[in-house]
Amino acid sequence: MRRAALCALTAAALLAGCATAQRPDPLEPLNRKVFAFNEAVDTAVLKPTAEAYRAVLPTPAQIAVSNFFGNLKDAWSAVNLLLQGRVADSLSDVMRVGTNTVFGFMGVMDIATELGFERHGEDFGQTLGRWGVPPGAYIVWPLLGPSTVRDSVGLPVDMLATPESLVNVSVTRNSMTALRLVSTRAGLLSTTGLLDDIALDKYAFVRTAYLQRRRSLVYDGNPPEEDDEDDLPPVAAPAPETPAAPASAAAAEPPASRASGN
Repeated sequence: MRRAALCALTAAALLAGCATAQRPDPLEPLNRKVFAFNEAVDTAVLKPTAEAYRAVLPTPAQIAVSNFFGNLKDAWSAVNLLLQGRVADSLSDVMRVGTNTVFGFMGVMDIATELGFERHGEDFGQTLGRWGVPPGAYIVWPLLGPSTVRDSVGLPVDMLATPESLVNVSVTRNSMTALRLVSTRAGLLSTTGLLDDIALDKYAFVRTAYLQRRRSLVYDGNPPEEDDEDDLPPVAAPAPETPAAPASAAAAEPPASRASGN
């Protein structure tokens, strides 16, 4: 186990060193193959399941499911905000969780938003970014979707903060994971449909959108100009806030979590 962890860290360090502002995707040939695999899985399994979920389950029930999973994510966000030194924002997320847990019936109702408590949605990848860890090379993981070296390091930590990680019964845990995946994918149906219509090179579009959005999240929408050459290559035009991949967003949310085919 220790040897595997050491190898993973060594590989991550090497990949981080290979990436530059002008060449953030040194693994592009391999990444494109993984991206194509993820697209095929989405087309064959995830998208049809999400469409059936949306068609069968009433909208209030879909919202309740999304709110429930979002409630624990808010708790993890509060931890990350505290690690980033943003105490006031962390307390705000704590208030969100407390309000929705007590008055929102364990989070199935989002009372906190109506009361003015903003959702921050911080993850450990963002925390590493605030600590000064560079993003490193762009990576596309099977099923998990787009990431970077930095976000890949944070991903296992984020997974420990999902509701199913707190369940010991494997059947229940697997069912919760599947429900979270389908709920997230259903929420991305319209967005991925738009992406199919406007992107000439979907892989390149998703990569640019993911890197831009993650950088914006790390710096709360105000990235310092002096870091431009270290974090992200120049692009012709800003990419919209496009979800990186349904599977990615569902599995860890980084990466909003988190575009596959529609």
